Amino acid sequence: QVRLMESGGGLVQPGGSLRLSCVASGPISSIRSMGWYRQAPGVQRELVARIGSGVTTNYADSVKDRFIISRGNAANTAYLQMNSLKPEDTAVYYCAADIITARGLNTYWGQGAQVTVSS
Repeated sequence: QVRLMESGGGLVQPGGSLRLSCVASGPISSIRSMGWYRQAPGVQRELVARIGSGVTTNYADSVKDRFIISRGNAANTAYLQMNSLKPEDTAVYYCAADIITARGLNTYWGQGAQVTVSS
């Protein structure tokens, strides 16, 4: 069973930084892409950043120049470095990955990590 595990959330003051990590495990043949989404109360889940199997990345306009998504040396990991955090960045952050297994290509989701930006 494929699983995604996020870590690194927490409480930070405005202007601070946090780094989220995501590790995929299970019967994985390959990972096409990994990304981070977030959902605040009463708001639809939105894409924050996404990275392909190469170096192709894309970001939400609201986080450009503040957040950086990267893949680890191990192909099953992804990171989201969040700098200059703002109160409006407060949300549950979800890792998602497009993964090929024996069953084909599917999108898998983690359980989410709470990020709270507050003084």
